[in-house]
Amino acid sequence: MKLFVDTGDINEVAQAVDWGILDGVTTNPTLIAKSGKGFKETVLKICELVPGGEISAEVVATDYPTMLKEALEIASWHEQIVVKVPLIEPGIKLVSELTERGIKTNVTLVFSVTQALMAAKAGATFISNFVGRVDDLAADGMDAVRATVDMVNTYGYDSQVLVASTRGPLHVTQAVEAGAHICTMPFKVMQAMFKHPLTDAGLERFLDDWKKAGLSIF
Repeated sequence: MKLFVDTGDINEVAQAVDWGILDGVTTNPTLIAKSGKGFKETVLKICELVPGGEISAEVVATDYPTMLKEALEIASWHEQIVVKVPLIEPGIKLVSELTERGIKTNVTLVFSVTQALMAAKAGATFISNFVGRVDDLAADGMDAVRATVDMVNTYGYDSQVLVASTRGPLHVTQAVEAGAHICTMPFKVMQAMFKHPLTDAGLERFLDDWKKAGLSIF
C-alpha cells in the first residue's frame, strides 16, 4: 500500500521523505492556507522534495468552466501533479474531461460507494474515501472504503482507492485490511505509526544489557 502525507507543510514533507517511505502528498485549500506560502510555490517545492511521487493539488472553483481553467493551469505546473476535484456534478464532468486529456485526477470528499462509483466511471485516478469525518457522526467510515475496494475490483476499474481523513494508526491498519491502494494521513499520524510500548521497552532492555556487558561495535 502506498503511503501519502496529507499536509501543506514543506518541513513535514521533507522529514517523511527522509524516512524513505513516502509515495506522495495530498494537499487541500485548508492545508495550503495554513502553510502561509503561495499555492504554486508550495506545490512545486513538494514535487521537488518527492521526485516521482504523486502530488495532489485541488481546484477551488465550483462552476465547470472555471474548474476546467484552474485544472489545466495546475496540471501544467509539473508532471507529478494530480488534479484534486470535489465530488460534485461539475467535478465529475471535469474528471471525465481531464481523463480524456490524459491528466491524473483525485476525486475528494467521497463518503459513499455510490459517489465512488461515479468517480470510477469518470476515470478518476484516485478515489479519496473519507473515514474520520464519518466516524465523527457515530458511523463506520471504513464501510464505504471496503465497499469501494470491492466495487473497483469487481468491475475492473482503473481507479485506486485512497483512504483519507485518517485520525490515527488504527485507520491505517483498517485501510490495509480493506485492501485500499493508498492511505494518506497527517504527519502526526505517520509519526505515531512508529510507536509501540513493547518496541520502547524492548529497545531499552537491549541497550541496558549491551551497556552492562561493556561491549562495543568498533
